[in-house]
Amino acid sequence: MKKLVSLAVLTAVLAGCADMNSTNNSDMGGYGSETFAEETLVTSDSSLNNAYLLAAAPKYYVGSAYKVEDVQYIPVEDLNYNQTGIAGIIPAELNGTKTSNGEVFDSTQMVATSKTLPLPTIARVTNLENGQSVIVRVNNRGPFVNSRIMDLSSAAAQRIGMNGQSKVQIQVLAEESMAVKNATLGANTVQPQQPVQTVETTTVVTTTQAPVASTPAATGEYSVQLAAFYAQDSADALAARMRSYGDAVVVQEGDMYKVRIVGLNAQQARSVIDALRANEGMAPGLLKDGRWINADSI
Repeated sequence: MKKLVSLAVLTAVLAGCADMNSTNNSDMGGYGSETFAEETLVTSDSSLNNAYLLAAAPKYYVGSAYKVEDVQYIPVEDLNYNQTGIAGIIPAELNGTKTSNGEVFDSTQMVATSKTLPLPTIARVTNLENGQSVIVRVNNRGPFVNSRIMDLSSAAAQRIGMNGQSKVQIQVLAEESMAVKNATLGANTVQPQQPVQTVETTTVVTTTQAPVASTPAATGEYSVQLAAFYAQDSADALAARMRSYGDAVVVQEGDMYKVRIVGLNAQQARSVIDALRANEGMAPGLLKDGRWINADSI
């Protein structure tokens, strides 16, 4: 059955969103709230050219936190992103429209949308109903439907046997994502970050635009992570806003600046996580003695 969802073309990008305030749909790139129907496929796949996947984009775009219809989304640069959820298919009516990072949507290319991943990001999408995978270039915001975490172009959906909504696994490809970022920013070298199990961190002073400096380690065994950025000033800004919840600091790991509330015991960590979920709409992570654990395990 064809499922109708609320979608619309929203032509402005999120670069103007500087804080957590609500954003009108007309100010958002990607999808919104009119009457496009989610695409349902009936045709078979044909051979497609994927050479554009690592090509430079008009701009590299992360964006600030924003709201759509009172739901908050927090874009984050996360090379370890690995999520499962429901994916749909981008409606054909959007073909030829501008995406949030200035590209033109082409339904014959292997492209996808995300509410929070940087644009462009390269990711592997696996249809968990049949095990088929496709590599996509995430280049637009959306879908702004809480039941779905990603929408695919019709071509990408065909590659993995989707003819409607399907449960998928989305894995960011770190090396390829860094390559397309560097191509967009004009960099000459690629330095991918690999996933790690044990986290060795350096806590840094969160003075905006200031050089990184070491600070004493916190005494509590728990830390709550809020977000991760490549730009220190973005991390500093979020840390400053989050200090009402505790000792919010910026932790540098490789090329990334991670915002954490540190020095917490188990009861404090539980309270902070609950408050961030309720007040900020965040999905914070939890570390104990530098190791990731389930945020609901305490």
